[in-house]
Amino acid sequence: MKYQLYSDVILLCNIPEEGLDAGDIGTVVEQYHVEGLETGYSAEFFDLLGNIVAVATLPGSYLRFN
Repeated sequence: MKYQLYSDVILLCNIPEEGLDAGDIGTVVEQYHVEGLETGYSAEFFDLLGNIVAVATLPGSYLRFN
């Protein structure tokens, strides 16, 4: 699935090293295309106050549309 820049996404799995939990909401800020591999994305994840919690680079299969 291809996510456009600035799409809102939901994380589907825990990423403990980034302090992220499944269900966290983020915004796609970059796309990475490598031939033969799944498209990757960098996404910013925020807390309820709008503060950035983490910026993580993830495969598209870890995300779904919000």
